[in-house]
Amino acid sequence: NDLLDLGFVDRPRNTVSIREDPTQGVCVLGMREVEVWKPAELLRCLEKGAMLRTTAATRMNEQSSRSHAIFTVTVEQTSHAKGETLSARVRFADLAGSERAKKAGTVGERFREGVSINQGLLALGNCISALGDPKLNRSHVPYRDSKLTRLLQDSLGGNSRTVMVACVSPADCHFAETLNTLKYANRAKNIKNKVVVNLDVKDAELVRLRSQVQELKAELQRTTGQVPLDIPMDGSD
Repeated sequence: NDLLDLGFVDRPRNTVSIREDPTQGVCVLGMREVEVWKPAELLRCLEKGAMLRTTAATRMNEQSSRSHAIFTVTVEQTSHAKGETLSARVRFADLAGSERAKKAGTVGERFREGVSINQGLLALGNCISALGDPKLNRSHVPYRDSKLTRLLQDSLGGNSRTVMVACVSPADCHFAETLNTLKYANRAKNIKNKVVVNLDVKDAELVRLRSQVQELKAELQRTTGQVPLDIPMDGSD
């Protein structure tokens, strides 16, 4: 809930509730979308969320992220000539790195944060394994094991393309963490999704009807030799 403050969600930051919406999918209760028209406006939203990001110093990292953060951008493109509306959702997930309490030297609240971080990464790893294993054939993907995996459900196994960027350290003292991170990211490469265009259902039906009308007009012209008059699709006189 790093990007959630009183300006974005109407509830305290320490309580994040999610639900499934028939049109928007899994979403955070109380969250509101901020409409932007320019890249600068979008970056301001991202910067505002980054300023609220919970960080703390550990033995491994002076500015360690203490939870995962998700930034979602919904893009819509409307063609007035064709009457089509295409939509896409770009979801950026900044995952906090897994850590060993003994090596990081975390205690108290920092220790509990580390436990939550590791639980989320474990649940995400299980989902990635289930999606990438051809033997399982996606028979059961444990999205409901954590809020993180439920929020990323559409980005992992839905109508989407997923890219994972792994941040590793060249230091030999972090060899175990680096190896585990690379193995984690390698499993994501096995996920294969079939991506289709997100065309509004009503718009798709309208396009189909227009195509049918054009075919009928062409058939009528071939039969009678006359060019038929254009009839408005909206039923107006």
